[in-house]
Amino acid sequence: MSRTIKLKTDVPWKEIRVTDLDWKRADPKEMVRMLHNINLIRAFEETVLELAGETLVHGPAHSSIGQEGAAVGAMAAVRPGDQINGTHRAHHQFLAKTLNYTMPDNFDPLAGPLVEPMQNVVQRTLAEIMGLEQGYCGGRGGSMHLRSRESGIVGTNAIVGGGVPIATGVAWSRKRLGSRDVVISFFGDGALHQGAVAESFNLAALYDLPILYFIENNQYAVSTTVSEATRETRLAARGQAYGIPAFTTDGMDPLAVKITTEKALSILRTGKGPAIVEADCYRFFHQNGPLPGSAFGYRTKDEEQEWRKRDPPNYMAEKLIEAGHLDKQQAAQLRSEARAAVDRAADNLLEPDGNRRRIRPSLWPSKDAVDHGIRGDMSEFDGVRYEEMEDHSSEVVERKFIDLVSGVMGRRMEADDRIFVIGEDVHKLRGGTNGATKGLAARFPDRIIGTPITEGGFAGLAGGVAADGYFRPVVEFMYADFLYVAADQVFNQIAKMRHMFGGELAVPLVLRAKVAAKSGYGSQHSMDPSGLFAQFPGWRIIAPSTPYDYVGLMNSALLCEDPVLVVEHIDLYQSTGPAPSQDLDYFIPLGKAKVVRKGEDFTVLTSLAMVTPCIKMAEQAGINPEIIDLRTLDRANLDWKTIGDSVHKTNNVLIVEQGTQGTSYGGAIADELHRRFFDYLDQPIKRVVGGEAAPTISKVLDLAANASNEDILAGYDELMRDSGRSVNTAVV
Repeated sequence: MSRTIKLKTDVPWKEIRVTDLDWKRADPKEMVRMLHNINLIRAFEETVLELAGETLVHGPAHSSIGQEGAAVGAMAAVRPGDQINGTHRAHHQFLAKTLNYTMPDNFDPLAGPLVEPMQNVVQRTLAEIMGLEQGYCGGRGGSMHLRSRESGIVGTNAIVGGGVPIATGVAWSRKRLGSRDVVISFFGDGALHQGAVAESFNLAALYDLPILYFIENNQYAVSTTVSEATRETRLAARGQAYGIPAFTTDGMDPLAVKITTEKALSILRTGKGPAIVEADCYRFFHQNGPLPGSAFGYRTKDEEQEWRKRDPPNYMAEKLIEAGHLDKQQAAQLRSEARAAVDRAADNLLEPDGNRRRIRPSLWPSKDAVDHGIRGDMSEFDGVRYEEMEDHSSEVVERKFIDLVSGVMGRRMEADDRIFVIGEDVHKLRGGTNGATKGLAARFPDRIIGTPITEGGFAGLAGGVAADGYFRPVVEFMYADFLYVAADQVFNQIAKMRHMFGGELAVPLVLRAKVAAKSGYGSQHSMDPSGLFAQFPGWRIIAPSTPYDYVGLMNSALLCEDPVLVVEHIDLYQSTGPAPSQDLDYFIPLGKAKVVRKGEDFTVLTSLAMVTPCIKMAEQAGINPEIIDLRTLDRANLDWKTIGDSVHKTNNVLIVEQGTQGTSYGGAIADELHRRFFDYLDQPIKRVVGGEAAPTISKVLDLAANASNEDILAGYDELMRDSGRSVNTAVV
């Protein structure tokens, strides 16, 4: 007969409650400062809702009214160097951290108005929410995207759960630095069900990262209750599955949160992180705006009133009065001073407009700055050695493409200890699945990091590392199609960080993606992502077609302060071509195309694995096109000078891509070509591109989905027929 054995884990999971004795023993000075911050945040949030009601806040106003105690309690436990991030509802966390950072050691909230640095925090935060230039992100972040590097705020996030992998990356960075800093990632009950959060839990536990995952369980994800979203409503229970110690506490009690956070952070500071804190709290208003949830029918007024009995500003004031740390007059003074501080900030941003108020016109950012900071100015390239193959100063020999992939990475890792590689199986199989990291794990065992299958998790982690500014991650996606699993991190987070947070944030990340077209790997492993990446501002894209170019372009990618996608084609890995025998330190500039075949009949624009076929088909057909290897494909780096010079000469253009129509970049290039060079074109721009369908397993259909040599010849023939000549389209 079978036996049933009850299993249990050794992972701590505790609830922490405070008593009246804890309140009496608490440091009166610290408690009064905490109550001061709670009152200030409450007055701030009430003002934000007032301004939203006057249409002076453009976009949502996710107030944290009711949740101030959790943020202030948690921030009372951190040090200035500790880092935090949060979600779309993060005014309270942002203010609590920045106020503490600017608070003088001798600050006494009962002694008078806010000191200037703290008053400046209130005004700049309000300005950011209103979209004004003096805000922390120049008005670009608004209510949901708040960042202050000097205060230790990584950046809050409008994608539910989207900031958690980034915070995990910052924790990885701080651990790697050997600092004693810790990271707190705040998110709500709704975010807990996002895959990005689960992946982050696993990675943080796997790497023992100093990060506290702080769950503000405010009972509702918009209008969906916790019990409607999960069978296990004790959210801190998630720690058991990942081996993460967890704590539950009363989020309406600031002292309970402070004590709980201190216990959790003590685990992190001894190198035994991560940890989880679940703080039960309640947002008094709807997801967005000044109305309560009961106005929308998903909560009752009785429920709201019950939670109101423990409103953090009133609750803490009562506890401090009971403990003898404060009297009623002082409590009232704290409330009035908080309101006055926020009113001063608002008055500095507004002016009368009849019987209404308006934002002072001089405070808006300039329209001319709309694109500032999408990417950097590339000043990091000043003084580097650019060298094309034809002018290379050392010996050039025939070398295998894949050997240069691992070779240049090893050279850069040898020269720059900030660089590390992260991805699936990069540390095994003698260099990953294709040999791209061959020999590197033995040379740099702690910098070639093999991960679980968590594309979103490790891509986001790398984004956080890059944004933290101390290391340069190289992310390998085993196949380009796998990036769609990480689409939020790749397109919403990494691509937008610099611009969204004010334009000055460097994000030095390289993403290597392999295209396996015509390899038989089917619909979910075979497509070229270049065209898709080109649609998202922020990414630079390189597509090397030769071993020599790979070295120079990868060196540029690893120096660039922006995220760079490196598109690699499986057909090229085993190919050979000219490359230096020893020198791996030269650069090829981003944004510089190359004429690989001079000609006069027409201009061919192509890249990657189609460069060589375009040259061969021209020779076979006995025609004289000018063929340009674009090499860089993003909007900012298309080399319109080289392209334009060729168009002025040939007056005809053919764009050649191997991949399918849906992820093509050729349409965008053709559109811009028409706009720039319409008067020089003898006929409409022609294109060679694959079919609509994704490649499939069948060899015949796989080949048919991608553009072929026959398609190139057909494109050549179409252009030449318009000029009275024909091309032999039979492939030899």
